[in-house]
Amino acid sequence: QVQLVESGGGLVQPGGSLRLSCAASGSIDRINDMRWYRQPPGKQRELVAVVSRGSGANYALSVRGRFTISRDNAKNTVYLQMNSLKPEDTAVYYCNADLRSGGNYSYNTYWGQGTQVTVSS
Repeated sequence: QVQLVESGGGLVQPGGSLRLSCAASGSIDRINDMRWYRQPPGKQRELVAVVSRGSGANYALSVRGRFTISRDNAKNTVYLQMNSLKPEDTAVYYCNADLRSGGNYSYNTYWGQGTQVTVSS
């Protein structure tokens, strides 16, 4: 059974920083792209950042220059360093990964349960 578990959310003042982590566990053979999404209150889920297995990264325009996505392939973990946080960054943050497991050849997409980030004074 594959699981993705996020951690690191919380309450932070505007201008502050947080680091989110997402660890994948289970009978994982290989992970390709890993992503962070977020869902602000009353809005649709949106892609924040994506990192390839080789650590190539892309970002939503709204977070470019403030957020950094990275990964540790040995630990099956993806991170999101969030700096200069704004109230509009308030959302539930979800990680997502394309992976194959249990000796299967096909890739499936898995989601974490989400972690709340609140930016407020």
